[in-house]
Formats: sequence, structure tokens, C-alpha cells
Amino acid sequence: MTLEEKLRESSESPYVSKFIEFFEGNYKRDIEKLVENYPDKRSLEIDFKLLEQFDIELADAILDSPDILIEAAHDAVEQIEIPSLELDHFSPHVRFFNLPKAHEPLVRDISARHLEKLLAVEGVVREITTVMPKLKVAVWKCKHCGNTYKKEQDDNTLKMPSFCECRHRDFDLVPDQSEFIDSQRIRIQEPLEKLKGNEQPSTLDVFVSDDIVNRIAAGDTTRFVGVLRLNPPDKKKTVYGRYLEAMHLEETQREFEEVEITSEEEEEIKKLSARSDIYDRLTKSIAPAIYGHETVKESIIMQLFGGVKKHFPGGQVIRGNVHVLLVGDPGTGKSQILQHANIIAPKSIYTAGKTTSGVGLTASAVKDDFGEGGWTLKAGALVLSSGGICMVDEFDKMDTEDRSAMHEAMEQGTISVAKAGIVTRFKSDTSILAAANPKMSRFDRHVPFIQQINLPASLISRFDLFFMIRDVLDKTKDEAIAAHILKNHRTGERRSQYKKNGKAFTAEEELENEISTPPINSDLLGKYLSYARQKVFPILCDDAQKVLHDFYIGLRDIGRNEDSYAATHRQLEGLVRLSEASARVRLSDTVEKEDAERAVRLVRESLGDLVTDPETGKIDYDIIMTGQTHTQVTNMRQILSIVRDKVKEGQDMVPLQDVLNQAEGLGIETDKAKDMISKLEKNGELYRPRHNFLKPTQKG
Repeated sequence: MTLEEKLRESSESPYVSKFIEFFEGNYKRDIEKLVENYPDKRSLEIDFKLLEQFDIELADAILDSPDILIEAAHDAVEQIEIPSLELDHFSPHVRFFNLPKAHEPLVRDISARHLEKLLAVEGVVREITTVMPKLKVAVWKCKHCGNTYKKEQDDNTLKMPSFCECRHRDFDLVPDQSEFIDSQRIRIQEPLEKLKGNEQPSTLDVFVSDDIVNRIAAGDTTRFVGVLRLNPPDKKKTVYGRYLEAMHLEETQREFEEVEITSEEEEEIKKLSARSDIYDRLTKSIAPAIYGHETVKESIIMQLFGGVKKHFPGGQVIRGNVHVLLVGDPGTGKSQILQHANIIAPKSIYTAGKTTSGVGLTASAVKDDFGEGGWTLKAGALVLSSGGICMVDEFDKMDTEDRSAMHEAMEQGTISVAKAGIVTRFKSDTSILAAANPKMSRFDRHVPFIQQINLPASLISRFDLFFMIRDVLDKTKDEAIAAHILKNHRTGERRSQYKKNGKAFTAEEELENEISTPPINSDLLGKYLSYARQKVFPILCDDAQKVLHDFYIGLRDIGRNEDSYAATHRQLEGLVRLSEASARVRLSDTVEKEDAERAVRLVRESLGDLVTDPETGKIDYDIIMTGQTHTQVTNMRQILSIVRDKVKEGQDMVPLQDVLNQAEGLGIETDKAKDMISKLEKNGELYRPRHNFLKPTQKG
């Protein structure tokens, strides 16, 4: 005979009396407070470990037969004598939490043996519906004689009377006499840090009701305690669906850094951080199969370690996430670098180009079947990877409206949604590693970077580092790349053949294998990153502050002398984040001068290619902020002034050739002048009243 059968055959009073004894000894004061605040508060939360200490058999019985035992607990709470109790009706929920680890399976491990058992499940909220009324007790009225019948409802099917006394079976629901409770449906998926390799996250539907609705939002990592139930199958199939009827929930902050690390691994991490060549070893551990790109790989290491998130009085927050953008010629290994970083990061999501929509990347409110006629809040990749890193490949292939949704996510670490009367904000504390191709497939060294990529300047400016990866026709470099690729392929071929034949590598072959073997394996490196983020929060020393200060002011001085912007405060904040990441590599509590110098070097190399005016050879951050160099802006102003001055002199419209001739006298080549006139027309500064004639707009 099963435990449940024994419980059903026996009187419930022994279990009720046991619960009364437990509540009297541990939760008397909590019940008194609950009475004082009832019905505004309707739940008594019970720590399961306290119950285990009180009676281990009773605790085990709840895990195996939760419905019967929890009903006994409800009865016990109602029977507790409270002197101040002056309520006509007092029937609170009893909600258990802090279950044993053995009863907290992964979503993918939930099986038939968990049915009708009490368990805890942790997952990331992927979708969540609006609150809907759920029928708990229905009052049915006969359409013919008016008799009423009361029926308690379960979770799956609507229960109606079979027949009325008048032998009819037509009934109407009487809503004002029926009892409804709030209900919400949630879909969770496994936390990303629980997955290995390219595993797909499993999902589970969770139902919450009454006073625990609207307690969490899409994107939150949450632990639910409840009973696993069956959904009725479609038609006459024998395969049932499943869902968790939740009785308790709590948001957990399991993020990038919260990965379990053993004491042996911690010791190994500390030894690694003390090595003099640690930065070189880390750099070589990023995509070792890809030749070169050392600066890019070093930047990704800084991104993975991340800066320190700052919270200031008044609620202001400065992000610690480092964003990196790679723009390069086809076949230069961008995607492989992103994919390897995705493997290393303990919490990450990889998305690509047109496969990612605004909802898939950010968040949205949509109406679909999951919402059962209502609205569903859906969390996208940036929300699900909050606290980690999101790799976005083919960044330039995304739709404009999808990319624009990233502005808030990158700077504020949140995503706001206002749709169908739902106004909410998702947490998106995510680092972004993006890769894109130039507009015309390959770079033109004579054209500014910003004009060769299909991305708005306002979005690019939010990246801390951006690198141009060129496919350069250099024979020496080509020979080195060819040798590296061919050796990698030969090593891979040997591994496949030797594994098949059970053959071992020779000492010479083992040396050759090192070319594609990372100095630090991915699993240890992931834990190294997690340990640094969890334990290390470095502070800038005076020398480091001076290095960053002098570099930033030097860039601003360049801008002041040229009447342009060689840097903005975003670059200074980016320098601080990179310096902090460098200190975290060494597990240092202080940002030293060498960390600041490393940050300056990375930013200088990043700025060197991307914001250098090809005409003057000087750093000009206006290229990123406005999409045009300072020289171009100056020349456009001169051309506009030429047209306006001639109109002021009495000309109704200005011949195009006259403008080109005068511009050439100012040192502006004819082709460039025509291009600038075209831009001024697009901007609405000039228009053509007749062919080959120009005129400024009224606002000019």
C-alpha cells in the first residue's frame, strides 16, 4: 500500500495535530501578524528545513503526497487559537520553501516520477501572461427552473452539474455568486549557466494564483516550489503535457558570476592570476584556431572580466559592462571568435543577423495562444542573458527598428516596453559583443569607417571598443596564416584518425597539437571569469587616475585645437571599465598604473583605425558621433555659406557651377563638393528650384 493510500484510509487528525504543534512552536507570531493583515496578506511561508528538524517523517510525507498533507496544514492553521482573531473567515495559504537539493531537479530532468510530488524548479522567466480571473467555485443556474448548484473546480476541466431536478441539463454560470481568484501563466526555461556546449534549454509552464501573481517579470531568474501536474492530452492521445502548480516563488540572482567553484579550482585560479604571462595566456585561450587578432582577443578578455557596476545615492547606476564591436572583411574569423567567446562565458547567448527580431533580441508584449486570449510579455536574448554576455553576429543585417531597441539596453541596462496598456521595464544588464561586415563587403581605406557600415552613429558610440578587421594582401602574413590553418587541419585529422584507431600521439605530434590547444581550458577559464566577477571589486589608485586623466584631456585638447571632438565622457568611462577589468585578471583589489596603461593602449588602437580622418590623419570622434569628419562638416558649412551669401547679395537662385568654382577656390575638390551638395539636399538645407540651380531652404 502506498503512502498516499495509507493517508487516505487513516484519519487526518494526527497530521493536523502535528502541524498544530509545529505552528505553535515555530510560527505562532507569524500567524498572529497574518491575522492582523488578513485578507491583504493571505500566505504563511514555511521554511521546509524547520519542518525537517521538527519531524522528518512529516516532511517526507509532504514531498511524496503534497495535496493531502498541505490540506492538513491548512486545517491546522485555521485551528490555531489567536486571541485577537475576530475574522468571520480566515483561510490563508500555506506555502513551503527551501526544499532539499534532492528535490530541486533541472527542468530537463523532470520526468514522470515527479508527478504529483512537491519539488522546486529554478528557471528564467521567458514569457508571462497578464493576470486572468480563474474560476474556483462555480454557481450554476438552470435555464428552465432557476435552481442553482455550487461546484468546486479543478485546474483542468470545467465542472457542471449533470442534470437539474427538472431533468434538464442547460445551465448558465452566475458570475456574481461564483468565486474567482487571480491566475497567471508563466513559461520558464533553464538558466543559461546550467547548460553545457550547444544544449537547447528545456521549458516548463508554471501556474501561479491569488496573492503570488505579478511578483516577477520576464527575464527574472526564479525558483518555484509546487506540485507537478498533468495537462489533459489533445483528443485521444496518450501523451500528456505537464505543468507546475506553484505554491511559492522567489526571485534568485543567479547571474554570470554565480558558478560553483571548488576549493581546488579556486587555488588553481589564484596561481594562474599570479603568473607574469597571464594576459598572454588568456589572449591565446580565445579562439586559438584563428591566427592573429591579438588586440581583438585581448579586448574580449577585458569584456569577459568586465568593469565594476556602480550604484550611487539617489538610484543612479553606471554600467560595468564593456561593449565591443568588430567590423571586418569576410573570412577574417569574426564569427568564430564570437562563437568561442560564447563557449567560454558561463552565461551567454549567441544570435545572428536576420534570425533575430526586436522581440527575439529585446522584449515585447504580444497576443498569442500562450496568453489564453490575453497579452504575453516575452523576454528576448538581451534580457535572458542579463548578468552575462550576448553575442550578436551579422549585426549590420538586422532591421533598423530592431537595432534601435538596443540603445537603452546598452547604456541603461534596461529595456522598456509600452504596448497594449502594459508598461514595464526589463533588466538587461548585458555585455554585447557584436560583429558586422562593411556595406560593400570590403573596406575602402580612403572612406571614413562610419560611412562603410550600415549602423547609426548613435548606436556605434555606445560601444567601448570597435575594431576594423581588414583582410590585408601581405605575403608574409598570408604565409603565416596559411601555415597556421593547414597545421590546425592536420592536427584535427590526426585526432579523428587516431581516436578511431586507438593510436596515441608521439611527443613531436603533441608539440604540434599545442597550436590549436588553448593554454587555459574553457571550463577553467569560465570559472576564472566567474570568480573574478564575484570576488574582485578593484579601486583606482592615484597613478592610474592620472594616466586616464592625462590621456582623456590630451584627446580633448586635440579637439579644442581643431574645433572638433576627439573624445567624449563615454570614452573616459570606457577607459575606467577596461582598467577595472585588467585589474580583475590579476584578482587585484587595486587598479594599478599598468591596468590604466593597458586600457589606454586598447582604446588608442581602437580609435586609431576607426576615428582617424583619412584626409587629415588626425583623431576625430565626430566621425562616430555624427557620421562625418570635422573636415567634411567644415566644408559643408562653407558650401552652404556660399549659396546663402549669393542669395543675400540679391540672386534669386545660384548656378551650381558658380558654387563649384568658388568651392574649388577654397580647396574643396569638385567631386567632393558635389557629394556635399547632395548631402545638404538630403538634410533639407538646400534644394534645386531648377536644373543646375541651388537655393537655401527657408529655415536657412
